Amino acid sequence: MKYTQLGRTGLKVSRLVLGTMNFGPQTDEADSHTIMDAALDAGINFFDTANVYGWGENKGRTEQIIGSWFAKGGGRRDKVVLATKVYGNMAGDGPSTWPNHDKLSAVNIRRAVDASLQRLGTDHIDVYQFHHIDRATPFEEIWQAIDVLVQQGKILYAASSNFPGYKIAQANEAAARRGSLGLVSEQCLYNLFERRAEMEVIPAAQEYGLGVIPWSPLHGGLLGGVIRKEGEGSRRASGRSAETLADPAVRARIQSYEDLLDKHGLEPGEVALAWLLTRPGVTGPIVGPRTLAQLESALRALELELTPELLTGLDEIFPGPGPSPEAFAW
Repeated sequence: MKYTQLGRTGLKVSRLVLGTMNFGPQTDEADSHTIMDAALDAGINFFDTANVYGWGENKGRTEQIIGSWFAKGGGRRDKVVLATKVYGNMAGDGPSTWPNHDKLSAVNIRRAVDASLQRLGTDHIDVYQFHHIDRATPFEEIWQAIDVLVQQGKILYAASSNFPGYKIAQANEAAARRGSLGLVSEQCLYNLFERRAEMEVIPAAQEYGLGVIPWSPLHGGLLGGVIRKEGEGSRRASGRSAETLADPAVRARIQSYEDLLDKHGLEPGEVALAWLLTRPGVTGPIVGPRTLAQLESALRALELELTPELLTGLDEIFPGPGPSPEAFAW
């Protein structure tokens, strides 16, 4: 396993991040524990979750599964850099939901971190991430709440997820005025197919010393050999991937992508991960395996070295937007 610093911090994290969103909804507790053990054995030390994972009536279930795994001992908690998220409403959905049980008010941050700690069975969270921007709460209030949690030892670092570039700047400028460390990483949608983060988000992260943690590196399975799998009858596209693939122009691009990798004898999903590892500013992509085999495939991406010829071919199929402001100005 290869390791790197998380942004400008002294914290060393693996170049693959274990995403746990499937633990509970797709993968039962026993298999989730097996995957986490295998990830740790492979050297993955960065685990990502969120308080809402489990979804619907089971919100919080994923954190509980991780907590029961920590409870097995064997140094599991000490070896893991644990990241979770706050923003979503944990009190229930619908019009009867009480106020102040979601987003980033100081009240909800205090409530949410204590609830996550209880579910996770730990006394601290290493990286506490804001799952979305909160347009109603000023950053001064957010940082006041975070500074208290750091002083209490309940969290070590704060980070963002799904923030636009200008909010990364606002957040860290507000933190600097308080003498606080500010955001240390940004978790964003970024992959070969979806490269808009290159315009503003990733440059802002680099400017302020944030690590970049791409989520959905296979774009919902679209970059994982979906057309080949359809042809083999092993799996059909579903959800967002199926909707996107229904566009003939998109299907033609994905077919070109798979043809290019067939020419080089490479697996599409592994190449999509390996490409992200070549990108400036990227700490490591999140892989969210449902099975042990999917984790093993993701690990193979670490060993791939993409040739200049292949990288050029990928850029031709999936051109980036270009830097800001040149991408939209003279």
